[in-house]
Amino acid sequence: MIYLNGAIFCGIVCLLGELILDNTKLTAGHITSLFVVLGAILSFLGIYDYFIDWAGVAASVPITSFGNLLYKACIEGYYTKGALGMFSNLLSTTSAGITSAIIFAFIITLFCKAKD
Repeated sequence: MIYLNGAIFCGIVCLLGELILDNTKLTAGHITSLFVVLGAILSFLGIYDYFIDWAGVAASVPITSFGNLLYKACIEGYYTKGALGMFSNLLSTTSAGITSAIIFAFIITLFCKAKD
C-alpha cells in the first residue's frame, strides 16, 4: 500500500505542477520555487510530516521535500546555535543532494547535447 500512496503523492505533485504550468504564465523556475516554499510552509504547519508518514520515502522525492528539509535544518540550527545557527545550518541537510545534482548534471552534459 505504501507504494501506491507514494505514487499517488508524487503524481499529485506533478499534476499540480502541470496544471499551474499549463494554465498560468508562470515558468518552470517559478513553479519550482513555489513548490519549495510550499514544502517549507507545510513543514512549518506540521502537515508535511503526515505526508511522509502516509507516502513514505516517496514524499522525500519531489521538490516540496527540499523546502521541508530547509525548514527543518533552519529550526535545528536555531535550537542548537541560536539565530546565527539558522543560517550556518541551513544547507547541512541538503548539501549532499545539491552536490550530487551538480555532479550528475555535469556528467549528463558530457554525453548529451542541448537542443535549440
